[in-house]
Amino acid sequence: MTDYSQMKCEACRVGAPLATAEELEDFLKQHSRWQKLVVDGEDRIQRKFQFENFEQALAFTNQVGALAEEEDHHPALLTEWGQVTVGWWTHKIRGLHVNDFIMASKTDTLAE
Repeated sequence: MTDYSQMKCEACRVGAPLATAEELEDFLKQHSRWQKLVVDGEDRIQRKFQFENFEQALAFTNQVGALAEEEDHHPALLTEWGQVTVGWWTHKIRGLHVNDFIMASKTDTLAE
């Protein structure tokens, strides 16, 4: 099994390879709280993180934002009272890249 949380994102450009079905399956086996979904024909992974209040949810959102800036890979974030929904996919290739698994794993680490 791959420990994505210890990896760094690589610069991704148009034409970079999409993650394989096997890579996605491996990731989802290790990170069962993430779900694959399709939005506008593009594969994404998404997870909802639960918190006791809005202040904690907002603090987590800011942590994810700082991580995204550090890795130069940015998610969709929805911050609500008591929860944050995080979605990862790679805009340039209109689907999932290994970078998305790396960032989702690092997002999990932030929530621990």
